Order: sequence, then structure tokens, then C-alpha cells
Amino acid sequence: DKYLQYYFLESYLFGDVHRNFRRRGWLTAEEFFAIVIWKRNASKTKILKGIRSSGRSVREITSRVEASKTLKERLDALLSPKISGIGISFASAILTVCYPDDFTVADYRAYTSIKHLDNGGGSDPTKSVSSYFKYLERCKELAPQHGHTLRNFDRILWGMDFYDGKDGLRRLVSELESPST
Repeated sequence: DKYLQYYFLESYLFGDVHRNFRRRGWLTAEEFFAIVIWKRNASKTKILKGIRSSGRSVREITSRVEASKTLKERLDALLSPKISGIGISFASAILTVCYPDDFTVADYRAYTSIKHLDNGGGSDPTKSVSSYFKYLERCKELAPQHGHTLRNFDRILWGMDFYDGKDGLRRLVSELESPST
């Protein structure tokens, strides 16, 4: 059963890992890297090296997150001092698992979808802390308007781009169904 939890990684993260963090106030290295792999598997080695070279432990880093009082302080706890490989995208993913009602994942798929919904939208949320918080606030406004939690709204934004976005599933399938010229 231990291995089955990793197959359903998102359920494990938003179930067990979330509960463990809330109970203990920190993540284990295994829990932390499960989040990293969920967000972007290809970055795990860079982040591992970044944590090693920082001289800090995952427990130390994530305890600082829990000790922070404001959303900005929690984000800053992961961004400063800088750990190679951890930017706003990864910090937002870690915080979303730990605080799914307060944070949402900043990634290109969700951002592309919200730009479409907002007819242009704001700045890329992965480029600056202020852009991330503007994006977060917009998601918090739109989620209940569409009848969803913040977490499900994030999933929907991701799914919109996966399906309708550039090189998305719809386009891929339409190329098979279109007569070739």
C-alpha cells in the first residue's frame, strides 16, 4: 500500500502530506521532494543540489514557512535566502500543498488559461512576487464565481490549457480527424 500512494501522487500530497505538515509544522525531505516531483520531475536534481549547497535542511526551510505569519512571509521563507532551483513556481506548489485554501500553483498552463478568461490578464505570476500575489487574488476572486474551491479552480485552469491550449489535446486529436492536404 505504501507504493500505491505514489501512483496517486496528488491525492497523497493533498491528503497525507498536507495533514502531516499541519500536524508537525514541517515537511520531511521525502514529502518535500514528492511535491517537487509532482510540480516538475525534471527539476528534482537541481533543487536537491540547491538545498545541499544552502547548508539548510528541508525541515529547517519548511519550519520557517509554518512559523511565518503572513502569506508574503511564507512565500519569502522559500525564496530567501535563495535556493537554486526554487523560484515562485516551486514555492507556490509547496505552499499550495501546505495551505490549499491560501495559495495556488503558479505555472504556465494555469496562467495561460486565466489570461484567456481575463482577456489578457495580468503579468506572469512566476516573474515577481507582486505578480504572483495579483494572480493569486484574481484566482481567489474567480474560483467562487465559478463555483469552485481555489484548489479545484487551479486544476480547471491547468486542464483548460492541457485541452484547449497551444499544442493541447484538442489540437492533437483534430489533426488526426482532419483530412490531410
